[in-house]
Amino acid sequence: MKTELENVTPYEIEKRSMEIISQELCAIGITLDKEKEPVIKRAIHASADFDYAQNLYFSENVIQKALELLKNGTSIVTDTKMALSGINKKALSRHGIKAYNFIDDEDVAASAVWNNTTRSAACIDKAVAMDTPVIFVIGNAPTALVRIYELYNGGIFKPALVIGVPVGFVNVVQAKELIIQTGIPCIISRGRKGGSNIAAAICNALLYML
Repeated sequence: MKTELENVTPYEIEKRSMEIISQELCAIGITLDKEKEPVIKRAIHASADFDYAQNLYFSENVIQKALELLKNGTSIVTDTKMALSGINKKALSRHGIKAYNFIDDEDVAASAVWNNTTRSAACIDKAVAMDTPVIFVIGNAPTALVRIYELYNGGIFKPALVIGVPVGFVNVVQAKELIIQTGIPCIISRGRKGGSNIAAAICNALLYML
Protein backbone atom coordinates (compact mmCIF):
# COMPACT_ATOMS: atom_id res chain seq x y z
CA MET A 1 0.00 0.00 0.00
CA LYS A 2 1.29 3.47 -0.92
CA THR A 3 2.14 5.76 1.98
CA GLU A 4 3.70 8.64 0.05
CA LEU A 5 1.22 11.47 -0.56
CA GLU A 6 0.67 12.80 -4.06
CA ASN A 7 1.30 16.50 -4.56
CA VAL A 8 -2.14 17.52 -5.85
CA THR A 9 -3.88 20.87 -5.48
CA PRO A 10 -7.54 20.97 -4.37
CA TYR A 11 -8.54 21.92 -7.92
CA GLU A 12 -6.75 18.89 -9.36
CA ILE A 13 -8.17 16.21 -7.04
CA GLU A 14 -11.19 15.32 -9.18
CA LYS A 15 -9.14 15.30 -12.39
CA ARG A 16 -6.54 13.07 -10.77
CA SER A 17 -9.27 10.77 -9.42
CA MET A 18 -10.69 10.33 -12.90
CA GLU A 19 -7.21 9.53 -14.23
CA ILE A 20 -6.80 6.83 -11.59
CA ILE A 21 -10.23 5.39 -12.43
CA SER A 22 -9.28 5.24 -16.12
CA GLN A 23 -5.97 3.56 -15.32
CA GLU A 24 -7.53 0.94 -13.08
CA LEU A 25 -10.31 0.15 -15.55
CA CYS A 26 -7.66 -0.37 -18.20
CA ALA A 27 -5.68 -2.59 -15.84
CA ILE A 28 -8.64 -4.93 -15.36
CA GLY A 29 -9.41 -4.98 -19.07
CA ILE A 30 -12.60 -2.93 -19.07
CA THR A 31 -13.30 -0.54 -21.95
CA LEU A 32 -16.35 1.64 -21.40
CA ASP A 33 -18.86 2.70 -24.00
CA LYS A 34 -18.00 6.33 -24.77
CA GLU A 35 -21.55 7.58 -24.37
CA LYS A 36 -22.01 5.90 -20.98
CA GLU A 37 -18.47 6.50 -19.74
CA PRO A 38 -19.10 9.83 -17.92
CA VAL A 39 -21.99 8.31 -15.96
CA ILE A 40 -20.13 5.13 -15.02
CA LYS A 41 -16.98 6.98 -13.99
CA ARG A 42 -18.98 9.43 -11.89
CA ALA A 43 -20.62 6.51 -10.05
CA ILE A 44 -17.21 4.93 -9.44
CA HIS A 45 -15.84 8.28 -8.31
CA ALA A 46 -18.65 8.64 -5.75
CA SER A 47 -18.10 5.18 -4.30
CA ALA A 48 -14.59 3.91 -5.17
CA ASP A 49 -16.45 0.79 -6.30
CA PHE A 50 -15.49 -0.55 -9.71
CA ASP A 51 -18.50 -2.89 -9.80
CA TYR A 52 -20.42 0.04 -11.30
CA ALA A 53 -18.47 -0.50 -14.51
CA GLN A 54 -20.54 -3.65 -14.98
CA ASN A 55 -23.72 -3.43 -12.92
CA LEU A 56 -25.24 -0.25 -14.35
CA TYR A 57 -28.08 -0.97 -16.77
CA PHE A 58 -28.86 1.60 -19.46
CA SER A 59 -32.07 1.33 -21.44
CA GLU A 60 -31.81 1.95 -25.18
CA ASN A 61 -30.65 5.46 -26.10
CA VAL A 62 -31.24 6.60 -22.51
CA ILE A 63 -28.31 9.01 -22.43
CA GLN A 64 -29.58 10.97 -25.42
CA LYS A 65 -33.13 10.88 -24.05
CA ALA A 66 -31.92 12.12 -20.65
CA LEU A 67 -29.94 14.99 -22.17
CA GLU A 68 -32.91 16.06 -24.27
CA LEU A 69 -35.17 16.06 -21.21
CA LEU A 70 -32.69 18.10 -19.21
CA LYS A 71 -32.22 20.58 -22.06
CA ASN A 72 -35.98 21.08 -21.99
CA GLY A 73 -35.93 21.81 -18.25
CA THR A 74 -37.72 18.63 -17.15
CA SER A 75 -38.26 18.61 -13.38
CA ILE A 76 -36.36 16.23 -11.10
CA VAL A 77 -37.90 14.53 -8.06
CA THR A 78 -35.77 12.59 -5.56
CA ASP A 79 -36.76 10.01 -2.98
CA THR A 80 -34.55 11.46 -0.24
CA LYS A 81 -33.22 14.82 0.89
CA MET A 82 -29.73 13.33 0.69
CA ALA A 83 -30.09 12.65 -3.03
CA LEU A 84 -31.42 16.15 -3.56
CA SER A 85 -28.56 17.71 -1.61
CA GLY A 86 -26.02 15.87 -3.74
CA ILE A 87 -27.29 17.24 -7.06
CA ASN A 88 -25.20 20.19 -8.25
CA LYS A 89 -27.32 23.31 -7.75
CA LYS A 90 -25.23 25.49 -10.04
CA ALA A 91 -25.72 23.00 -12.87
CA LEU A 92 -29.46 22.93 -12.21
CA SER A 93 -29.66 26.72 -12.23
CA ARG A 94 -27.52 27.00 -15.35
CA HIS A 95 -30.05 24.95 -17.28
CA GLY A 96 -33.23 26.19 -15.60
CA ILE A 97 -34.05 22.83 -14.03
CA LYS A 98 -36.08 22.48 -10.83
CA ALA A 99 -35.35 19.65 -8.39
CA TYR A 100 -37.75 18.65 -5.61
CA ASN A 101 -38.04 16.39 -2.62
CA PHE A 102 -41.35 16.07 -0.77
CA ILE A 103 -40.31 13.78 2.09
CA ASP A 104 -41.00 16.37 4.82
CA ASP A 105 -44.27 17.67 3.40
CA GLU A 106 -47.22 17.22 5.76
CA ASP A 107 -49.50 15.83 3.07
CA VAL A 108 -46.87 13.24 2.13
CA ALA A 109 -46.49 12.15 5.75
CA ALA A 110 -50.27 11.86 6.11
CA SER A 111 -50.58 9.91 2.87
CA ALA A 112 -47.88 7.47 3.96
CA VAL A 113 -49.69 6.78 7.23
CA TRP A 114 -53.09 6.48 5.54
CA ASN A 115 -51.82 4.07 2.88
CA ASN A 116 -49.45 2.21 5.20
CA THR A 117 -46.46 2.85 2.97
CA THR A 118 -43.19 4.78 3.09
CA ARG A 119 -42.90 8.52 2.67
CA SER A 120 -40.69 7.93 -0.36
CA ALA A 121 -43.52 6.03 -2.04
CA ALA A 122 -45.94 8.81 -1.11
CA CYS A 123 -43.52 11.29 -2.72
CA ILE A 124 -44.11 9.55 -6.03
CA ASP A 125 -47.86 10.17 -5.81
CA LYS A 126 -47.24 13.85 -5.11
CA ALA A 127 -44.89 14.07 -8.08
CA VAL A 128 -47.56 12.53 -10.32
CA ALA A 129 -49.99 15.21 -9.17
CA MET A 130 -47.62 17.86 -10.57
CA ASP A 131 -48.99 16.82 -13.99
CA THR A 132 -45.69 17.51 -15.75
CA PRO A 133 -42.85 15.35 -17.12
CA VAL A 134 -40.66 14.10 -14.28
CA ILE A 135 -37.22 12.57 -13.95
CA PHE A 136 -37.15 10.40 -10.82
CA VAL A 137 -33.83 10.07 -8.98
CA ILE A 138 -34.18 7.18 -6.53
CA GLY A 139 -31.20 6.22 -4.37
CA ASN A 140 -32.62 4.80 -1.18
CA ALA A 141 -36.19 3.51 -1.32
CA PRO A 142 -37.18 0.46 -3.38
CA THR A 143 -40.76 1.28 -2.34
CA ALA A 144 -40.51 4.38 -4.54
CA LEU A 145 -39.59 2.21 -7.54
CA VAL A 146 -42.42 -0.18 -6.75
CA ARG A 147 -44.86 2.74 -6.65
CA ILE A 148 -43.58 4.00 -10.00
CA TYR A 149 -44.12 0.50 -11.39
CA GLU A 150 -47.67 0.33 -9.99
CA LEU A 151 -48.65 3.68 -11.45
CA TYR A 152 -47.12 2.86 -14.82
CA ASN A 153 -48.62 -0.63 -14.92
CA GLY A 154 -52.02 0.83 -14.07
CA GLY A 155 -51.80 3.26 -16.98
CA ILE A 156 -51.87 6.23 -14.61
CA PHE A 157 -48.45 7.77 -15.20
CA LYS A 158 -45.31 7.30 -17.25
CA PRO A 159 -42.11 8.90 -15.93
CA ALA A 160 -39.89 10.67 -18.42
CA LEU A 161 -36.87 8.90 -16.93
CA VAL A 162 -35.98 6.84 -13.86
CA ILE A 163 -32.54 6.80 -12.26
CA GLY A 164 -33.08 3.86 -9.93
CA VAL A 165 -30.19 2.89 -7.69
CA PRO A 166 -31.57 2.14 -4.21
CA VAL A 167 -29.26 0.23 -1.88
CA GLY A 168 -30.24 -2.54 0.52
CA PHE A 169 -31.59 -6.03 0.97
CA VAL A 170 -35.42 -6.05 1.07
CA ASN A 171 -37.09 -5.89 -2.36
CA VAL A 172 -34.19 -3.86 -3.77
CA VAL A 173 -33.22 -6.25 -6.56
CA GLN A 174 -36.83 -7.03 -7.41
CA ALA A 175 -37.91 -3.38 -7.57
CA LYS A 176 -35.08 -2.52 -9.95
CA GLU A 177 -35.94 -5.41 -12.24
CA LEU A 178 -39.60 -4.33 -12.33
CA ILE A 179 -38.58 -0.91 -13.67
CA ILE A 180 -36.35 -2.49 -16.32
CA GLN A 181 -39.23 -4.72 -17.43
CA THR A 182 -41.53 -1.74 -18.05
CA GLY A 183 -39.39 -0.29 -20.82
CA ILE A 184 -39.41 3.12 -19.11
CA PRO A 185 -36.20 5.03 -20.02
CA CYS A 186 -33.92 4.23 -17.10
CA ILE A 187 -30.48 3.91 -15.60
CA ILE A 188 -30.50 1.15 -12.97
CA SER A 189 -27.84 -0.36 -10.71
CA ARG A 190 -28.60 -4.07 -10.86
CA GLY A 191 -28.17 -5.95 -7.62
CA ARG A 192 -28.05 -4.63 -4.07
CA LYS A 193 -25.61 -1.77 -4.53
CA GLY A 194 -26.50 1.88 -4.91
CA GLY A 195 -27.36 4.75 -2.62
CA SER A 196 -28.34 8.40 -2.61
CA ASN A 197 -24.76 9.41 -3.41
CA ILE A 198 -24.79 7.21 -6.52
CA ALA A 199 -28.17 8.57 -7.60
CA ALA A 200 -26.90 12.14 -7.29
CA ALA A 201 -23.63 11.25 -9.03
CA ILE A 202 -25.48 9.84 -12.06
CA CYS A 203 -27.73 12.89 -12.19
CA ASN A 204 -24.71 15.19 -11.98
CA ALA A 205 -22.91 13.29 -14.74
CA LEU A 206 -25.86 13.92 -17.05
CA LEU A 207 -26.01 17.58 -16.07
CA TYR A 208 -22.27 18.00 -16.73
CA MET A 209 -22.68 16.32 -20.13
CA LEU A 210 -24.95 19.21 -21.18
